[in-house]
Amino acid sequence: MLKHSLLFIFLLVNLSAGDKVEIYASKMDSKENVVNATGGVSVLYGEYFLTSDSAVYDRDSEELELFGHVRVNQGISMKILGKYAKMNIAKKERLFKPFYMTDKKSRVWLSSGEAEAEDKNINIESGILSGCNPVDPIWKMEFSSTDYNSDTKWLNIYNARLYVGDILVFYSPYFGYSSDNTRRTGLLMPSVGFSADEGIYYEQPIYIAEQNWWDLELRPQIRTSRGSGLYQTFRFVESPTARGEFTAGYFKEKEEYFKERKLANDKHYGFKFEYANTNFLNDWFGLNTKGQSGIYADANYMNDVDYINLSKRNTINTTTATQLLSMLNLFYNGENQYVGTYFKYYQNLTQASNTETVQKLPTLQYHYYLESLLQDYILYNLDVQANNLTRIEGTTVVQTDANLPITVQTNLFNEYLNISYVANVYMQHSSFESQPLSISTNELNDGYMLRNDHTLAASTQLTRGFEKITHVMNFEVSYNKGGTESKNGYYEENADFCEDPANKANPRCEFYNINSVKEEAQIDFIEYLYDEDTEEFFYHHLAQRISYDEIQTKFSELENELNYKITKNITLYNDMLYTYDENKLSKIYNQIAVNTESLDVTISHLYKNEIRTNILTSYVISSATYRYDSHYTFKAIYNYDTLTKEPKNKELGFMYKKRCWDFGLRYSENRRPVLTTTGDSFIDDKYIYLTLVLKPLMQANDGSLITYQLLQND
Repeated sequence: MLKHSLLFIFLLVNLSAGDKVEIYASKMDSKENVVNATGGVSVLYGEYFLTSDSAVYDRDSEELELFGHVRVNQGISMKILGKYAKMNIAKKERLFKPFYMTDKKSRVWLSSGEAEAEDKNINIESGILSGCNPVDPIWKMEFSSTDYNSDTKWLNIYNARLYVGDILVFYSPYFGYSSDNTRRTGLLMPSVGFSADEGIYYEQPIYIAEQNWWDLELRPQIRTSRGSGLYQTFRFVESPTARGEFTAGYFKEKEEYFKERKLANDKHYGFKFEYANTNFLNDWFGLNTKGQSGIYADANYMNDVDYINLSKRNTINTTTATQLLSMLNLFYNGENQYVGTYFKYYQNLTQASNTETVQKLPTLQYHYYLESLLQDYILYNLDVQANNLTRIEGTTVVQTDANLPITVQTNLFNEYLNISYVANVYMQHSSFESQPLSISTNELNDGYMLRNDHTLAASTQLTRGFEKITHVMNFEVSYNKGGTESKNGYYEENADFCEDPANKANPRCEFYNINSVKEEAQIDFIEYLYDEDTEEFFYHHLAQRISYDEIQTKFSELENELNYKITKNITLYNDMLYTYDENKLSKIYNQIAVNTESLDVTISHLYKNEIRTNILTSYVISSATYRYDSHYTFKAIYNYDTLTKEPKNKELGFMYKKRCWDFGLRYSENRRPVLTTTGDSFIDDKYIYLTLVLKPLMQANDGSLITYQLLQND
């Protein structure tokens, strides 16, 4: 034992000049400058921990050889297995025969007959890699050679041949792969598809990340029967409190497709810029403000909706509005006051020209937070907003609103009854600028409107506890009545005309947004039920407004809202509006949801009858997801318009998931908008999506590698 200990100490001393190597074994012998170790050999070398049946170390050449059941651990994730290993300590060279390496984080393994390594680089000749079980893997990639850097975790593969089972599905003379999530420049997974209308679809994303504060993603695409284009996204981080993103794109239609479809534009382009900074006053100007400052920008532009449709291959989940909003918000929020300015620019996607669209450039706001007097018996706050409503052609106006509510409140009968009185002072002023010829017969004059109104409210809240549930009831009655009013100019000249609902669309009333204060009462009844774990399982709200100005429509719509968690997994929601004048329900919305560990089902129906506009809506939305086990998931979606008797969206599919791969198939029908020379139009798309994900090599952002679009019809 003493002999072995002295030998071990002598070995450490001789290696201390370079990288220290520690060898542990149950038996060691030394002859001249060669050390032989047998019986459970363990070697510690830098960040490596090695084990083998036996080892030989030559102190002159600093060469270490390991024999039998060689196992190498690097850090906590990298493992290498083999039967023979040779390591040159001085030159930091290593040789493994045979070679088997696995990475715990990515679950990727690599096997070959031989591997050579120098410092952090490993070179491997002719082998196989996969993320599946090494015994009969579902997918594997064979290669002629590869090199791997253990620091950068980057693997270069040459003459890569991808097999699913025994079927060759992909070949590339070069394939690069990262075994961790480090941001780095390279190619992302391509998207491939086919459309009967647009031809073969191919998109090859290119990711550029040369510095840690920004990255750039380029997404060139081609649709063989339609055209080609490029979309790009640039992301950056300015500081711990500021970051932004800029996306832009361009697509050029082929002349034949453009003419056949009668599209409004043969080029589709646009951009989106988002930026947020939650401390810009201190960051930009070096101030030391105690309050919170912020800036948020969201600038958008596109020449038509096809810019969105072409930005991705899957438009099923794409929401397209008829109006595009760009905004810039700046604010400072202090302890008692708030100051902000907002710029809003609207783009109407259904019109070729945007010159008559009203813009808010800018809105200025000052808000004084709620303040109390006399031990909270009196409350007040102030809000002032000035809107510059402008456009290129048409009437423009600067409209200023000021609102000052003063509340007096108290409790009676040992806090069983809460009463309050609110005196609200409101003012609006309009200053008109340019005006169109259509209003020249009676020019719009500047003017103001000043008024006050009064609200008296009484409320109570009662709580009763039972053995397993708690019942809470809120009841509130409020009465509102207008007070004095003063107005001149625009408001005095157009009050009677613009307050008539039939004239709301008249150009003279475009900026008349004043509704007379009605004498009315509001009744609200709300109740809650909580279980023994204080979780709400029942909510009920009944609301009724009563008008004293209009005899024929004294009672407004009665609203009844209900949310009932019938069981732990089943929830029922209902919202209804009843119109007394027509003696019918003007709105019925029902939804039932079932959520279990294996099943999620949601079915909802909306019926809405807008009596004044005579617009009727009846729509059914349903979706179901069934998780058969940890591998199989089935999903179905069906949305149906009961009035037109036409389905709006249908989808049926499944997904099979394993540790190393996913496979899915789904059929979907969807309707998407396009802009043509004749105006708005729609295209009914029919898709078959095939999803194949070989994890972790081919895990795309949306989980889809291959897409097949079966059919596309008008």
